[in-house]
Amino acid sequence: MLEMFRRSRAAPADTVALGAACVAMPAAHGAQVGVGCVGVGYDQAGRIWRLAEGARVALADGEAALCFHPGPYQVDITPFAAAPEVGLRLALAVDAADPRVAQQRFDLYLVAEVAGELTLASLRAAVESALRSELEQGNLALPPCTTLDEWNAFRAGLNQLLYLRFGVTVDDCVPVDLGETVDYAQLLRERAEAVAVAEVATVRPKPASAPLDAARTDVQALRRLFLELPSVMCALRLTLIPPGQALFRQQKALLQRLDLASLEVDTMPALALAAPRETLAGTEQARRARASLRAAATLAEAWAVLARLQQGAGEAQFDELDRVVANLEQALAERRATEGESA
Repeated sequence: MLEMFRRSRAAPADTVALGAACVAMPAAHGAQVGVGCVGVGYDQAGRIWRLAEGARVALADGEAALCFHPGPYQVDITPFAAAPEVGLRLALAVDAADPRVAQQRFDLYLVAEVAGELTLASLRAAVESALRSELEQGNLALPPCTTLDEWNAFRAGLNQLLYLRFGVTVDDCVPVDLGETVDYAQLLRERAEAVAVAEVATVRPKPASAPLDAARTDVQALRRLFLELPSVMCALRLTLIPPGQALFRQQKALLQRLDLASLEVDTMPALALAAPRETLAGTEQARRARASLRAAATLAEAWAVLARLQQGAGEAQFDELDRVVANLEQALAERRATEGESA
């Protein structure tokens, strides 16, 4: 567990660079939170706290810190991969700390998923990926010749998705034509290269990851699960549901399963051990790391479903969350399994 929260050795953050191309960066012990910026400290136990503007970063053993600028930021995203000329221009900002909650969602995103420098380009890519996923699954709709009611419904869903998924608010969202900025020739070359790589992969599969890569992947995935699962449960617990026994029972059952999944993460065996003093084979370590990665990937789906639940809980949303939790449970069971059990 100590490796998961090792203090950053980066130099003190140059907070003057924040607020433009860079959203957040590590802050070393003794650094000062810059003007207009916010500090975020965290420790091994998953405790996260904020540091005010001008505060000096003082870190104990096992603690680390980040500094971020709340914005606003402007990003252009492409909601449909097949139509790169159709874009949305978003104005994003990080809200001030909400006194009603103990942990701010943006702070959790920084600590659990970034834990280092967050560039505006990286945040833009993450926002675009989250939106595309919801559009592809039909959870959000942005049809051609969108009516005012359809646009308002899309904006409400987008606002809730980005707030719950990343902890950022959408101050403005307008359609833009990106045709003049798109290099169509380069896009075609990239697609052709991707097809060629996929064809080669089917003939000559990639070799298994090295133990060192597997260890790094496993640590990062389990760290994210350790930090985010309690917040997912909290968000589900605070979701308002219509009167009725059925949805209440579904909510209670999902909370119990998520609680057990969190316990699984907290008590997960070491990656390299099949049993006490018995080392697991490298291929099995890579399998376990991939299972951890799949388990962590379900968190993004869980946040998206919770965003829809908070807009109006219904049986369909609870069924979708049940599917996500089932995938999480299966991945965690595979991560815990040894070679004989996984066959």
